[in-house]
Amino acid sequence: MHTSLARPLLCLALSAFAPFAHADECRLQVRDAWLRRPPMAMPMLAGFGRIENPCTRALTVAGARSPAFAEVSLHETRVVEGVSRMRALPELRIEPGGAATLQPGGLHLMLMRPHGALRAGQKVAVEFTLKEGGSVRGEFVVREAGE
Repeated sequence: MHTSLARPLLCLALSAFAPFAHADECRLQVRDAWLRRPPMAMPMLAGFGRIENPCTRALTVAGARSPAFAEVSLHETRVVEGVSRMRALPELRIEPGGAATLQPGGLHLMLMRPHGALRAGQKVAVEFTLKEGGSVRGEFVVREAGE
């Protein structure tokens, strides 16, 4: 009698955790990510690509880092009164089912002071920290300027 009752109770208890397991599976996705290598040795590179949010809730990128660079930050370029201006973004909110496109002349990553020489085709890991907790890793491919 105890055995026949124990299985359904165990299944019921485990099913209570199912929503939490599913919630952890939903993550931002980094796609088509690349770094523009400047023509001369400069202490910074720009990063581009697409960050998609397939989740049912908004997620906010609160920071970024890479083992290949001393510093990584989110920036936005805007034209204000005919002048192009760049500013750091403290965070980037991505709505459910939405995406942020990182592109030249708009949102982008600034990756400062590389720890070593970077060559075209090299892959660089960038980890995005989420305000809601956790992080997401993206792989960026180094491209020559003009590529």
